Amino acid sequence: MSDTYQKFFLGANSAEGFISHFSDSYTLCDWRAYIIKGGPGSGKSSFMKYIAAKATERGYTVILCPCSSDPDSLDGVIIEEIKTVLLDGTAPHIVEPRLPGACENIINLGEFWDSEKLFLHAEEIKNTADRNSKLHKTVSAYLSAAGELMLDNLKLSRIFTDRSNTLRFAKRLAKRYLPEEKDGISREFVRFIGGTTPKGIVAYSKTVTDFYKNIIVINDRFGAVSGEIMKYLRAAAKQKGYDVITVKNPFLPSELIDHILIPELSLAFVTENDFIRFDSECRRIHARRFIDNSIFRAYRARILFNRRVSKELLAGAVSTLNSAKQVHDELEKFYINAMNFEALTAFAMKTAERIL
Repeated sequence: MSDTYQKFFLGANSAEGFISHFSDSYTLCDWRAYIIKGGPGSGKSSFMKYIAAKATERGYTVILCPCSSDPDSLDGVIIEEIKTVLLDGTAPHIVEPRLPGACENIINLGEFWDSEKLFLHAEEIKNTADRNSKLHKTVSAYLSAAGELMLDNLKLSRIFTDRSNTLRFAKRLAKRYLPEEKDGISREFVRFIGGTTPKGIVAYSKTVTDFYKNIIVINDRFGAVSGEIMKYLRAAAKQKGYDVITVKNPFLPSELIDHILIPELSLAFVTENDFIRFDSECRRIHARRFIDNSIFRAYRARILFNRRVSKELLAGAVSTLNSAKQVHDELEKFYINAMNFEALTAFAMKTAERIL
């Protein structure tokens, strides 16, 4: 689909395993969620693309959520004006309803496949799925090893970062860019705009530069400075009642927040590093101003080694993800051959009318 859409990943192949924030993409009671179940190749992504296109035709703002294992496919669609989200609810990002019927509905695309055709290939399907699973375990091993080196660099960077000066600067940013408190309770949505995919390390920087007017970039290849600033700004924005999109680091999501987006203010605080760059016209703050270079030099060789080896490990993860994608494509063929796409298309048309 067109690049004019905002794009976020709702899950990440991280050093900590697959991290899912699918259930965080909507809030209970005031949103409607449609959780789509079905096998590989059963049309889940095409179904969501159809709904997204129809919503766009009607003038709604649509956010696309690509799949981190295949960025050309969708894992989700968010339509904020009508508080509606469609999600792929299958593994590895299994989503189950918390308020069935009241807030979430299940769409079962298994109704459109011929189980007898699939049963004839059950052994082949199992073997292909097993091959795919083994490749993803290898990806996890690569990412885990890369993550250990990234985490070591993060811990070292915290040693040579002037934390008190960093926090003082974060407070000045909050005072300058965040207005006084507003009425209402802050909501938080957790997402990613970068990730490890079969196409390499993909980063949707245009989700920020094309949709936010005021962008402040923290240039920080280590993460300690930007991490402290983002953590403080997140808390400050929430305390003042603003809805926040917290964008986590796709490699070390439990350790680092990379970006804080405040849609109501069209305001974005973002981190620029080895894996993501933003428009050069954005205001930039360089993390080196908060670093003690005399301490940094003592760890420089170790840091450079960690960066070089972690990049090689990430390249191994990308290559293996690409192999897994090819195996997944084989798996999809079994389901594609068993699907009644004519009936599915008619169902998609009816569903789009009902949802929109």
